[in-house]
Amino acid sequence: MRVVVLGAGYAGLTLAHRLESRLPDAADIVVVDESDTHLVQHELHRVVRRPAVADAITVPLDDALDRATVRTTRVEGIDRDARRVRLADGVLDYDYAAVCLGAETAFYDLPGVADHGLPLKRLDHAREIREDALDTCERDGRIVVGGAGLSGVQVAGELAALADERDADVDVTLLERQDSVAPAFPEAFQTAVRDALVAAGVDVRTDARVTGATGEAVELDDSGVPYDTFVWTGGIRGSDALGGDRPVVRGDLRLDDRTFAVGDAARVVDADGDAVPASAAAAIREAGTVATNLGRLVRHALEADDETDGFAPRLDPFRFDAPGWIVSVGDDAVATVGPKVFTGAPARAMKATVGAGHLSSVGEITRVVELAREEL
Repeated sequence: MRVVVLGAGYAGLTLAHRLESRLPDAADIVVVDESDTHLVQHELHRVVRRPAVADAITVPLDDALDRATVRTTRVEGIDRDARRVRLADGVLDYDYAAVCLGAETAFYDLPGVADHGLPLKRLDHAREIREDALDTCERDGRIVVGGAGLSGVQVAGELAALADERDADVDVTLLERQDSVAPAFPEAFQTAVRDALVAAGVDVRTDARVTGATGEAVELDDSGVPYDTFVWTGGIRGSDALGGDRPVVRGDLRLDDRTFAVGDAARVVDADGDAVPASAAAAIREAGTVATNLGRLVRHALEADDETDGFAPRLDPFRFDAPGWIVSVGDDAVATVGPKVFTGAPARAMKATVGAGHLSSVGEITRVVELAREEL
């Protein structure tokens, strides 16, 4: 019996870590990822201003996992009918699989945006943004961030703080095509985030639809915004292994009877019919549900004389109920817990506990201390 976890982001690592204790010894667990480390993605923007954070937010997979076999290679495609994964260095058959490949930056075929816009998905991206922004600070230039989801909000705040630390006269502009920042989140959160951005010195422009980019300016419907540094966080698409698609999965989180999709790799509609936002909080919670259900399915398959014998085990439905939301804006943060909105020191402390909680859940106590020190 082989259970394959494709991807080692929030969903993949959380799932694999839990499967190690929930699956019987007769089940082999294989984790496949392009990298041999796990990245605490929601802290990636910190590397733009604090390069040393990189050590605290990267976890070697061999340290985080005990029983699972880790294969460091690229997933090229998935044949669900044959239950086979095509890898850059071969093939891998499975009995059950979880697709946790995350998402890539979407450029929407906007002319010039992919050529000139710097994405923020990996450590190398953060380092490139930092170097570009430092050059812009040297000449008191302009920085434009396209897309005001959580990633865009955080990197815009970090860039404004970097310019302040360098005593540079830099204009930081955040563009969002919808009528509010953090458009997928509650209104009170949106308002507090916008206020924090403005207080940080970020020029926030909503209802600003990007139509393209040149080497000098980001183009809007009726104008252009000049830049020296251009960062693009305007959306996400599925992994190349899924043809760029993010398939819809519902409360059972299954693509078919043997294959689950977890985290940003899919568009999740939970058991109550609610669309689940792409976020670390959602991915971790989805992984918990899938770990429970895979445990039941694997035990049933191993214990049955014939896999068709008896009734299939009942699976837990996934329901997403986030206690709140949190985002950093430079040296400030905004958090919601229920209807209450927090900023300042309480929100910063909550932000520090989020990453620390995730790291501690996969046994990385040393990095918990490092990350908390960097955050606070």
